[in-house]
Amino acid sequence: MKIERTAGRDWADHALRKITAENNRSADTHLYSVPLPEHWGVQLYLKDESTHRTGSLKHRLARSLFLFGLVNGWIREDTTIVEASSGSTAVSEAYFAQLLGLPFIAVMARTTSPEKIALIEQFGGSCLLVDHASEVYATAEEVAATSGGHYMDQFTYAERATDWRGNNNIAESIFGQLALEEHAVPDWIVVGAGTGGTSATIGRYLRYNSHPTRLLVVDPENSAFYPGWRGNSSGPATGLPSRIEGIGRPRMEPSFVPSVIDHMIQVPDAASIAAMRHLRTLAGLHAGPSTGTNLWGVWQLIAGMIAEGRQGSIVSLMCDGGERYAGNYYSTGWLASHGLEPEPYEAVITRFFDTGSWDGDEV
Repeated sequence: MKIERTAGRDWADHALRKITAENNRSADTHLYSVPLPEHWGVQLYLKDESTHRTGSLKHRLARSLFLFGLVNGWIREDTTIVEASSGSTAVSEAYFAQLLGLPFIAVMARTTSPEKIALIEQFGGSCLLVDHASEVYATAEEVAATSGGHYMDQFTYAERATDWRGNNNIAESIFGQLALEEHAVPDWIVVGAGTGGTSATIGRYLRYNSHPTRLLVVDPENSAFYPGWRGNSSGPATGLPSRIEGIGRPRMEPSFVPSVIDHMIQVPDAASIAAMRHLRTLAGLHAGPSTGTNLWGVWQLIAGMIAEGRQGSIVSLMCDGGERYAGNYYSTGWLASHGLEPEPYEAVITRFFDTGSWDGDEV
């Protein structure tokens, strides 16, 4: 009996080849060494995810979600792609949808930066804005159902769409780039949580390879992840969207895996802004606010290592570039209108670099 291949399988094979070819054309992202006082004996590395074609860490996630949707038969030739996103994931998914010739709709909070909305539209996507961040989930499901489309649902599938054992995931890339460094196995890797996918991938990779490296996850104020990690399995439904775009959620997301995380720190939003601005002065790197959240945690870890007289290395991520946030996080007027005063936290960082000790908890 001869069984013919379906046209749908042929199209999916072609789509998979196009995504793989796009990846083959892409170089890995840089791992920068950030200058620190030599006598501290600590090296800090930032993996610059802003150099992806779509400008952020979410490029990796979007690629994985499209591959996952294709191999599961959820994405077909005429499928409308729908996502609930605060911006960067939608930018990256719009790019891959355009690559495959598929329509894309992003459901996002009205507070999303205009720069991100413009990028989504530049890649051929359209944006559906809702008043509250808590509305994005149900609205995206409804749009997918009424359009006959596929809801990508990054908050559910991020932790399973990426192969945590390797296959060029971000953890494998970090360790490969560190191979010739003085401290090739870092003491800590520091990331934020948006979907939970990056922390799940890195945490699982560390355990799979028996690395002694520990994983710190930093979380903005009012996010549900930090209290959920501390033992509230359901996480509080705070109803308060994060003011740091791309990380923090008002609920515990299915992709967040608390058990692979060694420690968490909750970071004041104004402290994230302060650390973001300080990085530009320190290293000439123009980053977004979630990178600042990472660094607020990094500085505390380094202060602890200095106090213990311990040498080693720490790796964190530069999640996206600051050019996306010219109208908000880099705007003095916008910060003031949102009650964000980074100056006291900038003073903490200055004292830390002067003394090597940390007093940030006193702000």
